[in-house]
Amino acid sequence: MAVELVMPKMGLTMTVGSVGKWLKKEGEAVAKGEHVAEVLTEKITNLVDSPADGVLLRIVAPEGTSLPIGGVMGYVGAAGEALPGVPMQEPQAVAATPSQESVAATLPPSAGGAPGGGFPAERPPHVRISPVARKMAQEHNIDYARIQGTRPDGRITKEDVEAVLASPAAAPQAPLPAAGFDAAPRPDGVSWAAPLPGFFDEQPYAGVRKIIGDRMLSSWSAAPKVTHHARADAKALLELRASINETLEKEERVSVTDMLVKITAMALRRKLFMNVSLRGDRIVTFREVHLGVAVALEGALIVPVIRNADEKSLARISRELKDLSKRARENTLDPEEISGGTFTLTNLGGYRSTEFFTPVINQPESAILGVGRTNDMPVAVDGEIVVRPMTALSLAHDHRVIDGAPAAEFLALLIELIEHPFRVFL
Repeated sequence: MAVELVMPKMGLTMTVGSVGKWLKKEGEAVAKGEHVAEVLTEKITNLVDSPADGVLLRIVAPEGTSLPIGGVMGYVGAAGEALPGVPMQEPQAVAATPSQESVAATLPPSAGGAPGGGFPAERPPHVRISPVARKMAQEHNIDYARIQGTRPDGRITKEDVEAVLASPAAAPQAPLPAAGFDAAPRPDGVSWAAPLPGFFDEQPYAGVRKIIGDRMLSSWSAAPKVTHHARADAKALLELRASINETLEKEERVSVTDMLVKITAMALRRKLFMNVSLRGDRIVTFREVHLGVAVALEGALIVPVIRNADEKSLARISRELKDLSKRARENTLDPEEISGGTFTLTNLGGYRSTEFFTPVINQPESAILGVGRTNDMPVAVDGEIVVRPMTALSLAHDHRVIDGAPAAEFLALLIELIEHPFRVFL
């Protein structure tokens, strides 16, 4: 009997997941426990295993589809098995004239398809096409509604699209923008639908990139934010770090980020009004400090959480952060390790390019600390001009729950602890 392959629940806060990539094709054999698809959530990318031995009978949710927890992604069962409750569509032949029987007739209007080189406004309901074939056709601007599928049931396969592309008449074109996109002119006045001059690359705005973008847009739209900028004298902090690392092996040495995690956690413990979240019509103040630390990945961003960071030693924070960062880059973090944060720290200082910036609040948290580069600058100390390493700090907060004066008070404490780190570490 066919078994449903459903959207799994990965983490306590997950409600919706997106199908990132199918690792198996329809009709392909699978073993119980074998990876068949990637699932993307707002937190992490994970793999979904087959619930049984058999073949992947049907892909219900193509790549990019969002589903609630328990939503059906596909079916696994015996080869040729009928799917209960899922009516099979009768194949309907696409009417063809002699000229349409040629491969060129399967192309879009500029090579023999719909007017204007785009897709039809309404897709005929009888067209059956595999998710991989659909994606390939769209990437090459091919009107797949006019491709004759070679499967017995009329379904269009990847090989059918490849046959079209192999034809000399199938000159691949850049994908056209989504409907309505070409209404807005480009900065140079050229229509977005017009061919772009020169060489360029494109990639879909999808998967992890889209999830991050949607979260950033949601945070930016929901929270009226204020950002406070200030500098802190990092001389004592850097000297203390150098002194600590002199006694440690290379792999055990602490970073500036490690020290800032501990300092920020201690400041939050003393100023819990920054450790809050707006949940519906309630402002929740957390007594525990779970500090998220932004980690940049290739084309993505993830925020693993140091739990109870205020109670942990600098050495333990350093070990945990190294481990979490390593596993973040390997995509082996558990969902619980990137959820439940109460405040986030993001450090761009290592790039040596950014001073002050406006970090985006990691909802449902209410504040985030951005750390920019440290520059040697002339400052006044005890009436004399001296050169000191000054670190740029940017504190952004949700003004719905945190007012400007308390935020400034918290930032002043952060500066004090950075400039007098012995109060934290001794």
